[in-house]
Amino acid sequence: MCCGRNPILFSQSKLSLPARRADHASPPARVPRSNVAYFEYNGKTALTVIGPVSGVRYRFAAPGSRVAVDPRDRRSLAAVRHLAQVRSL
Repeated sequence: MCCGRNPILFSQSKLSLPARRADHASPPARVPRSNVAYFEYNGKTALTVIGPVSGVRYRFAAPGSRVAVDPRDRRSLAAVRHLAQVRSL
């Protein structure tokens, strides 16, 4: 024992910490660049979309913004109003 704490309880408390999810404006690291879909936002303000398959948060900061998207989320984002798939960033 260290400092009067039970080391088993201490290690279990570390496991219960919530995971942080970062905003992504580029493809997730686990997806090869050649397997990325690109989308352009043509709305009037900003838009944030969460990919239903990957859970990645895609941020379109302004009209004309282009973002690389995990290909697993492509079909869902294609159905979002004011988003259009494009060939590149």
